[in-house]
Formats: sequence, C-alpha cells, structure tokens
Amino acid sequence: MSVIRWVISLVFVVQNALAMLVLGIVFFPWALVSPKGARMACKLYCVWVFFTARWMLGLRTEVRGALPEGEMLIAAKHQSFLDILMIFHASPAAKFIMKRELLWTPIIGLYAYRIGCVPVNRGKRGQAIKKMLDDVKAGLTTAGQLVIYSQGTRVKPGEKRPYKVGTYALYSQMKQTCVPVATNAGMFWPKGTIMRKAGLAVVEFLEPIDAGLGQTDFMRRLEDEVEARSDALLREAGYDV
Repeated sequence: MSVIRWVISLVFVVQNALAMLVLGIVFFPWALVSPKGARMACKLYCVWVFFTARWMLGLRTEVRGALPEGEMLIAAKHQSFLDILMIFHASPAAKFIMKRELLWTPIIGLYAYRIGCVPVNRGKRGQAIKKMLDDVKAGLTTAGQLVIYSQGTRVKPGEKRPYKVGTYALYSQMKQTCVPVATNAGMFWPKGTIMRKAGLAVVEFLEPIDAGLGQTDFMRRLEDEVEARSDALLREAGYDV
C-alpha cells in the first residue's frame, strides 16, 4: 500500500510541476504588464493543487478564522509548501518575505516578484522592508498582507525551533496589526519527501495582535499562541504531540 501511495504522490508532484509550467507560460504576457495577471495565475495554480490533492490523494484543505483584510503583518507557522499556497489563496493581497536567491528560480521567481514579494539578502532585511513601505506610500506598489515565517524555515511537526526576533522588528517598523497563523500542513505534505498523505490540512488565522506591544510581550504571545494552536491541529489530525 505504501508503494502505491508513493507512486500516486510522485504522479501528483509531476503533474503539479507541469501545471505550474503551463500556467506560467500562458499568463506570462499578462504577468509582465500587470501584477494582476501574475496574481491570477498564482491563484489558479492554488485551486489546481487543492483540486488534484483532493482527487488524487484524498488530501483536503480548510482555512479557519477571520480572513485577513487590509494592511497587516501575517506571522505564520511554516511546515510545508502547502501552507504557503493556502495562505496566499485565502488572502486578498498576500506578499511574502523571500530569499533573494529565489528570484532566479524559473517561473516562481518572476511571479513572486510581480505579486510584490519582498526579496531580502541575509542581514539586509531592514533595508528591503523600508523600501517596500516607502514604495507603498509613494504609490509605486500596492498595500497588502506581508507574510513572514517567524521561525525562518519549514519546521517538521513536533520539531521545536526558536522564533526569530526579525518578526518583532517588522511588527515594530510597520506599526500594523499582526495576525498569527497556525497549521498542521506538514503532517500531510511533509518536508524533504515526495510522499503525500490523505487527511485534512488546516491553516488557521488566529486573533490579531494589535500594534504597540513591546518585544518581550509580542514575541511571547506570538510563539505561545501559534505553537499551542498548531499542536492542537496536529492532535486533531492524529499526531501524538
């Protein structure tokens, strides 16, 4: 049975890569002239992934909590490529903090840049965020929901990693509400393997944290709420936290 699941997972991965290529090519002219074209292509890709995951794998997706509206910082738990897709699809104007090297990734780099993702060099995140804020004020780019992964990388279910203080730096600099996000997506779309599992992957937007908290209070509240809720979602999916 595990061999069959592995083969199905491989087919799922391959067909989604092909879907990304096809959508990337079809929407390329529109994406070049308008960020709306890039965002439409990315939204359609998300829909395709969710549809094929349910049909081929028995993997369903569900977004809980109040969906983000307006300008805000989203500080999310990151376990899987799937939680990226779920947050992006649920948010009207999500843009992600991303490593600058990803700009050179075929298709992904171009579309990430066109939807307004913020590429950062190691150690120079503050400069990149300041430029983004200045561009929004000057009308050179659109406002939206800036997404940061507070642990800085994908974290396997049950694994503990520190929350980086860069999230507070953004929260303090932007002076906006921060919405924490919990997930159990890594349970079904795990890091470092093509194996995909059946079940219900959840991304949950939690209660907003108002602007103005100090570093200690903000970081403690963010970590406590995201970790507690992510663990609860893992237990709901049958994982022994």
